[in-house]
Amino acid sequence: MIIYSVTKDEKLLIEQIKRKTEKGNADNISRTVLYNEFYMKHKEVIWAYLASFVSRNAGWNMTDLEGEIFSKLIPKPYREILFLTYERANWLIFSDAYPQLLLYEASKKVGEPLFHLLKCFHVSKFMEKEWIKFWNEKDVERLCTALIINEQNVIQKPVIQDPYYHDKVFGSLPFVIEDLLHFSTVIFPTLEGRLFGYSVHGFTKVKNRIELGKRLAWLLFHAEEKHQIRSFALKVEHTGSRFDYEQFVEKIHRKRTPSLRTTYPVINHHRTNFNDWYHKKNAKKISGYMDRTKGIKNYDLTDWYYKKQRQLELATNLEQKLLQFNNKKK
Repeated sequence: MIIYSVTKDEKLLIEQIKRKTEKGNADNISRTVLYNEFYMKHKEVIWAYLASFVSRNAGWNMTDLEGEIFSKLIPKPYREILFLTYERANWLIFSDAYPQLLLYEASKKVGEPLFHLLKCFHVSKFMEKEWIKFWNEKDVERLCTALIINEQNVIQKPVIQDPYYHDKVFGSLPFVIEDLLHFSTVIFPTLEGRLFGYSVHGFTKVKNRIELGKRLAWLLFHAEEKHQIRSFALKVEHTGSRFDYEQFVEKIHRKRTPSLRTTYPVINHHRTNFNDWYHKKNAKKISGYMDRTKGIKNYDLTDWYYKKQRQLELATNLEQKLLQFNNKKK
């Protein structure tokens, strides 16, 4: 175990941040709220706003599993594994990212950088360099991209490449089908019922998820619809149910997925492997990820969403009819 030399005040700050992180990492809703609260206080850290919206999507994905459609299409054991996969990935990202945000907040308060303490939270050397660079140069978009790169690498080995999750989820036929059918989509709703966002192909590849994150950041901060999306974030409380935004969609008139806290218990996570994902061998590749992305015009997903929901409803109805037919034969 590595022991770092810290002052008495630094030790108190470290303990305080650890407590806040553990408390805030209780579930998807607490994470979503804290990301957004941090952004409202520190608008220059635009990644926190992106994280709050991606976290909303994670909650919707979780409750989908117990909603009208997927509860009938997907067997319960597989639904439980999928939930734990979403939950594990989002827990890991928050446990890594939130201490970074709180250390930045503390640095602003005292008027000097405290990023040498990031190592006490097992944060990558990559991010220590990027926070120092941000402190000196104030490049808002570079910091956002760096945090996107970091979070996707943080979950790559512990979740995406973990033998258990790979065998049960990412290497399984249902996930492959979901990936091909664009179910791996992040949606930014509006109060007008329009839906904007992007899909990711090849979800298991770090590069693809990083590119998705960069496109989503562009959409939140540079697209013409950014103010409509922001209005939704400001006015709609996150419950984990897609009804949060489907209530504004004309073609959907009822709540089809449950609220998160009435569906899932708090999960107790543990982490033992704290190896740094960043090293000299991947430094050049990581540098290439820093290139700024160009927005893609086709980000209005409203019509696509209607069609996809209809396809899922038809698939569910067919599944139920086949089950009824097989039961009659027995």
